Amino acid sequence: QLQLVESGGDWVQPGGSLRLSCAASGFALDGFAIGWFRQAPGKGREGVAALSNNNLFDFYTASVRGRFTIFRDSAKNTAYLEMNNLKPEDTGVYFCAATNLGDGLDAHIYKYWGQGTQVTVSS
Repeated sequence: QLQLVESGGDWVQPGGSLRLSCAASGFALDGFAIGWFRQAPGKGREGVAALSNNNLFDFYTASVRGRFTIFRDSAKNTAYLEMNNLKPEDTGVYFCAATNLGDGLDAHIYKYWGQGTQVTVSS
């Protein structure tokens, strides 16, 4: 069974940091592009960061560039999203996704999705 499981979501104060994990099972993440998406209450799903299947290209939405970093650990078959200097507008449910149909921040190309993990940034 192909599965992605996110973890690491939490409540943090503005300026804080979190690292989200996305563990894959049933398939190897190597060879797949990875994306992180988020959905704030009452809003649509937004592409946050993506990593190409060969790790040569990464993509970030403008609001997180310089604060978030996407990377993977092939030995652990896990992808990560390192988030620093968090802001209240970063609040939402974060989903990881994987695809072999391309790369980038377009959610439509992603085939496999996790269930999401909640990130809340507030004082």
